[in-house]
Amino acid sequence: MRKSVIAATIAGLMSLVWSDGGEAQIRRSTADLVLTNGTVYTMDANRPKAQAVAIIGNRIAVVGVDADVEPFIGADTRVIDLQGQTMVPGLKESHGHLMSIGVAKMTVDLVGISGYDELIERVVAAADGVGEGEWITGRGWHEEKWTDRSSLTVRGFMTHHRLSEAVPDIPVYVRRADGHAAFANAKAMELMGIDRNTQSPEGGDIIKDADGNPTGILVDKAMGLVSVPGFTENQRRQALELGIQECLANGITMFDDAGVGEDGIDLYKEYADAGKLDMRIYVMASSLHTMVALQKPWSHPDGFLTVRAVKMYGDGALGSRGAWLLEPYEDDPGNSGFPTTPPDMIYDAARFALEHGWQVCTHAIGDRGNRMMLDMYEKAMAEFPHVKDHRFRDEHTQILDEADIPRFAQLGVIASMQGIHATSDLPWAPDRLGNDRTAEGGYVWQKLLQHGVKIINGTDAPVEDVSPIASFYASVTRERPDGTPEGGMFGDQRMSRQEALRSYTLDAAYGSFHEDLLGSIEQGKLADFTVLSQDIMTVPENQILNTEIVYTIVDGKVRYERGRPPMP
Repeated sequence: MRKSVIAATIAGLMSLVWSDGGEAQIRRSTADLVLTNGTVYTMDANRPKAQAVAIIGNRIAVVGVDADVEPFIGADTRVIDLQGQTMVPGLKESHGHLMSIGVAKMTVDLVGISGYDELIERVVAAADGVGEGEWITGRGWHEEKWTDRSSLTVRGFMTHHRLSEAVPDIPVYVRRADGHAAFANAKAMELMGIDRNTQSPEGGDIIKDADGNPTGILVDKAMGLVSVPGFTENQRRQALELGIQECLANGITMFDDAGVGEDGIDLYKEYADAGKLDMRIYVMASSLHTMVALQKPWSHPDGFLTVRAVKMYGDGALGSRGAWLLEPYEDDPGNSGFPTTPPDMIYDAARFALEHGWQVCTHAIGDRGNRMMLDMYEKAMAEFPHVKDHRFRDEHTQILDEADIPRFAQLGVIASMQGIHATSDLPWAPDRLGNDRTAEGGYVWQKLLQHGVKIINGTDAPVEDVSPIASFYASVTRERPDGTPEGGMFGDQRMSRQEALRSYTLDAAYGSFHEDLLGSIEQGKLADFTVLSQDIMTVPENQILNTEIVYTIVDGKVRYERGRPPMP
């Protein structure tokens, strides 16, 4: 007979001292929370599956079967019968924009519109009640997804004239879903002094018609020509709280926020000090300047906030044709995209980071943008050979030249890729790049994995919905949610379910230096879990998207429960 797991665990806990936030605590043997009767995927190679988990304080005390946790149930223990439902380590959004998720709920929502007509309708509806000096703003339009594309007359985009006619007196500025292009009406351009004589800035593009007049489309750095009135402090707090609620409702327990300025970091600190974050946040400072101003990485004692990375921008986006390519766009032969940050600035950021303990996360989508990023990383790394565990990241990694794929492993660069982007881009990516170039380096998850590269997953929300279930489905199927016959783009590159779950859990934790505390369900780790309505590891592929979030548990506390209002 085996030794008593229960007795050994109790004895260990009675004598074990855990350091939690710098304060040593001797844990008692009565659990605060116990989850039983579940299908638990632990991501622990020593025990891949379990049935029950006991939590003491904010730490995992026992992982086993129901009988193993029974001795830890006391009068004050909350016991959740999972009723066979599936529990996984807390799912982590590895690249998103938290405040923007909330902002999207407070402005004109243009996600999923069918065409230009519907964009105008929603903007006109928002015009009611707009006060003097106020703007109409919004986000989410994506012309490549429109069913009515008849308005796309200039370089694949619409022009402002119909919008300006419908809303002539209120400035309108609405951002494309990817955040790398925006659409302004005539009033907004007039206020900003944008006309036929305005030149495109370096790293940006003012789309103009055949007569040289601006169409209202501004790409990348050209968006900086428009200055929209900022939110009030109360509105910023509302946006943060709405963003957190949305993430918890989608099973997200930790969020890598890609590009936060000093004001945003201060707001996060305020909420962390008040114990109001409710989920963990890993911050990428918004610029080299912000990183230098902060000097050293920083973590809040409660473990809910870490500021350790910087977000740099190598190029633009594929959809707005700002991604920097080695060869011109297939559908825009005079354009190869452009760098949005001088390469030397990315090199400077890498040098500072290696010297001061920061992580660099560079947005790179086009094959030239990715090559430039790797070149700058490699140049800086050669000057700091003693820094072995930098974990520099490539944010998006969408289009690669075959020759650059092995360099990720050679340099230890993490590929931060959003599974949902591949299927979202499915209808039009080959038009932009040509079929051969897309097959060679477009969203090549398996080519990277086979070289030993760690892939971490996410959604780039609000570019895509923050749902990890949707991105998991895209990762394992390469199919669009509607199941149309065009699905399965280059299906040999899809992930296995185990690889996809790892990209949202253990490898995702590695991507922010948290794998010792998070990413798997093991004794001593922090108690962050996501409970799902069904087993995403075994259900038929066409049923994965039916999965609902039942509980989101962070730091041993239930922060979201299906069917109940958000926690206060």
